Amino acid sequence: MPTRHDIRNVAIVAHVDHGKTTIVDAMLKQAGAFAAHQQLDDRMMDSNDLEREKGITILAKNTAVKYHPKDGGAPITINIIDTPGHADFGGEVERGLSMVDAVVLLVDASEGPLPQTRFVLRKALQQRKPVILCINKTDRPDSRIDEVVNETYDLFLDLDADEDQIEFPIVYACGRDGIASLTKPENGTVPADSDNLEPFFSAILEHVPAPVYDEEAPLQAHVTNLDADNFLGRIALLRVEQGELRKGQTVAWIKRDGTISNVRITELMMTEALTRKPAEVAGPGDICAVAGIPDIMIGETLADPENPIALPLITVDQPAISMTIGTNTSPLVGRGGTGKGADAKTAVKNRKVTARQVKDRLDRELIGNVSLRVLDTERPDAWEVQGRGELALAILVEQMRREGFELTIGKPQVVTKEVDGKIHEPVERLTVDVPEEHMGAVTQLMGVRKGRMDNMSNHGSGWVRMEFVVPSRGLIGFRTEFLTQTRGTGIAHSIHEGHEPWFGPLVTRNNGSLVADRAGAVTAFAMTNLQERGVLFTDPGTEVYEGMIVGENSRSDDMDVNITKEKKLTNMRSSSADSFEAIVPPRKLSLEQSLEFCRDDECVEVTPEAVRIRKVILDQNARGRASSRAKNG
Repeated sequence: MPTRHDIRNVAIVAHVDHGKTTIVDAMLKQAGAFAAHQQLDDRMMDSNDLEREKGITILAKNTAVKYHPKDGGAPITINIIDTPGHADFGGEVERGLSMVDAVVLLVDASEGPLPQTRFVLRKALQQRKPVILCINKTDRPDSRIDEVVNETYDLFLDLDADEDQIEFPIVYACGRDGIASLTKPENGTVPADSDNLEPFFSAILEHVPAPVYDEEAPLQAHVTNLDADNFLGRIALLRVEQGELRKGQTVAWIKRDGTISNVRITELMMTEALTRKPAEVAGPGDICAVAGIPDIMIGETLADPENPIALPLITVDQPAISMTIGTNTSPLVGRGGTGKGADAKTAVKNRKVTARQVKDRLDRELIGNVSLRVLDTERPDAWEVQGRGELALAILVEQMRREGFELTIGKPQVVTKEVDGKIHEPVERLTVDVPEEHMGAVTQLMGVRKGRMDNMSNHGSGWVRMEFVVPSRGLIGFRTEFLTQTRGTGIAHSIHEGHEPWFGPLVTRNNGSLVADRAGAVTAFAMTNLQERGVLFTDPGTEVYEGMIVGENSRSDDMDVNITKEKKLTNMRSSSADSFEAIVPPRKLSLEQSLEFCRDDECVEVTPEAVRIRKVILDQNARGRASSRAKNG
């Protein structure tokens, strides 16, 4: 069959923070994608604000470099897909793999294969993609290159890779310095026989198959991602499998439900470095972007109008975690950070607080996020949103609050399913790296969460790696407690492992809440008296309302407290009247920590300025009646 030797399509997959985006930066620079005078940022592919803040890749993105072989041959276009390393964004990984012919598996020279390495590699092997192994960060002082290579071989065998897949080439690299080699360097050193990424480029050209096509086949192009432009409207990113796609051409649009309609391609663009440039034609194997089809969706096909043949739809794993997202129902809805002053009025002008706005935004998210589900609930102003994991849903909420939405978020729950008449719940494989002295504390922590230890290994460096299989419910709220128990030294990563029979009741939070019993502003006097009762979450001057949670009780039950109490003034003067007691700084909870903290009768109020935890039933008396009814059945 004819082959296009001028193009290669490759995805870079790895665990979180193993250096994917950094090595793509180095490839872009060394391939001459930028002019000498251009000011370049680190992690150029992480263009999203949240990606830069959190230091992780959330959205799969593509770039293209023009590589000029050293033997003087014709330049070759290498399309690179930078995929997320976190299993919560697995839908992005699956879409990215559908666009390429091979993958580069990046593994940290010290940490070795971790749960997300297993996740992204399993997806690649299922799709029969050839693999190039790149051992990155060889200059780390604690690198152990030989052991990591052996662990990767074990992982391939564990995932039932066949002989062809296990015979993978190995490249050793230091992505930060832009150096790669095919010769193994000493541990803790940069490859010495090279000063650039030339060996890495050569390995890609040699081991990534060039796209093959059938000259007689009609047009087939697969939509793998969506984007938007203020002038062009919705843009579909697609890979041309067969035939040619031209600007101005009329094509058959095969929708998800099988219906076919003819549409015209008004604009055709190809990626060059980090920009899209207009093009006239895209051939087999090309990754391009088209405009002119307003309602096109991911997984659909553009085909020949005379002979429309659909490509298979992109399938993704089922959601494991759900949370209820609804409109803000607190007394402070629609008011600024404190609800006072002229600043608050300007801040709330563009506030989005209605059910229609929230529903429209969730429907818009469904267009580009194939791993998300939105279901109706009994209430018209709240929806159940299901996703891969807690992080993916928290990222969605964070994006919405930055757009001006005010929301009420329920406690994360697991999505169960029935198998042979029994309820099954999702389980995770958790890998924990901790210093030896914290081993007992972590084992105890997992025992409470019904986790069972599957494997334990000691590399002899004072650190222990343990693997647990634990219900997904047990990991909601786990990370904060884990970091506390390990003094901030532990590293934990988890990945969805499947479903197992219901594990029974779990109690993961032993402490109750301190609940405000009236509305008002927090006073330093009240905080001073209350701080011995537990840990407070609010600063003096913060506006609170009845039913809002202002701290964590040191005991197991909830306590209603008056945090707005003021010091009574008298006309008597004493020598100690002006002495001040020290206020312990309050604990500030992020959005993720607030979601972890919630109990079943609590929810999180999210606004652009604040994240507040509150009781579902705000009224103290109504709450008491509801709890007594629950106890008495």
